[in-house]
Amino acid sequence: MNDTPQDSLIPYDEIVQEALRAVVGRVLGQVEASGGNLPGGHHFYITFKTGAPGVSIPVELRTRFPDEMTIVLQNKFWDLAVGEEGFSVSLSFNQRPSNLVIPFSAITAFVDPAVDFGLQFQAISDDELEEELAAEPGNDAERDVASRITPSEDGSNVVSVDFGKKK
Repeated sequence: MNDTPQDSLIPYDEIVQEALRAVVGRVLGQVEASGGNLPGGHHFYITFKTGAPGVSIPVELRTRFPDEMTIVLQNKFWDLAVGEEGFSVSLSFNQRPSNLVIPFSAITAFVDPAVDFGLQFQAISDDELEEELAAEPGNDAERDVASRITPSEDGSNVVSVDFGKKK
């Protein structure tokens, strides 16, 4: 009998990641169906790769957050639209309204602190990210992430998150 693990011919990790991202889509779809009203004290932190394929955010946000950013859906968001591949939402940054388009595949974390619920998704590997970024002209991503959840100092709906291993 061979004790060496073999590579699976079934991509279980990808299937599970896709299913978990569908949870995010379903939750956001319910919020959209309710007219954008969050039930009870629910609110969401959604972290995503700003340079991922399909992400559309204003240039000034991509410059400020070249790798990853987190948006908060709580009180001040509108025009939430959820589709099969992702969602779009409008938020205010520095008192300027902005529309963001975020594919579910770009999401790296989803947290609802009101009920201590969170999902963390496998990040794209550095090699895969470099290949994707090379395909997008003018996008040099940095790979640093803040060391904890911290609200933005300018009062915008952005927090920085690191879901890395605890020491």
